[in-house]
Amino acid sequence: MTFRKNNLSAPLLRTAARADLRGLASTARDAVSQAAQQGTRTLRDPSRRWKSGVIGAVAIGTIAGVGASAPWASAATTQATTIYDSTNPQAIPAGQQVAAYSNGSFQASGASVQGRGNVLWIDTNGSDTHASALDVEPGDATPAQAAQWVSAKLSASPNSDAIVYTFKSDWSTVQGDINGLPSWMQSHVKYWIADPTGTPHILPGASATQWDWGSNYDISSAQPGFFS
Repeated sequence: MTFRKNNLSAPLLRTAARADLRGLASTARDAVSQAAQQGTRTLRDPSRRWKSGVIGAVAIGTIAGVGASAPWASAATTQATTIYDSTNPQAIPAGQQVAAYSNGSFQASGASVQGRGNVLWIDTNGSDTHASALDVEPGDATPAQAAQWVSAKLSASPNSDAIVYTFKSDWSTVQGDINGLPSWMQSHVKYWIADPTGTPHILPGASATQWDWGSNYDISSAQPGFFS
């Protein structure tokens, strides 16, 4: 998804995020090795002001993957649909299922997604209830706006689904706001959660998980029916 903060461009912020992730993954592996030698399982959690929750979750996931199966590793992905999203949809391989932005700085055109499979349109600021999904992250919609967007979208189209994308670290906050909506609306919400471990998986309770942040596009695994 998009990253816009402190007047920096999205590509620069994405590059910085991935550099942090690579560094933390390496640190996590070293820490596990040292812990095994010393007979201890103690590890200090990383603390970052920007995206600390996401990066910390990736480090923890890496440790779990080295020492034992992570809790979410058992989530079935055999029948999962693969989704590619990018600020430049034309970089996505032809024939693939894609996600593109319906508004914002990286608004895509219909022509840019021609030759792909199903297209999931993403609203970046809560103004487009015709979009399939809302992007909830720094610089885009807030958790409170997510609840407003879901309410407006489902009030206009009660039989539709509202997809909400957010980071794993912010998921509970977003759910807290959305859980204030009527139960029938909550039942029509699908969560698309960013957990970039580099390994395909779907987090329990999520309808889709974005597991890879690539240089040209990101990759997610989604439960069957995610596009319906």
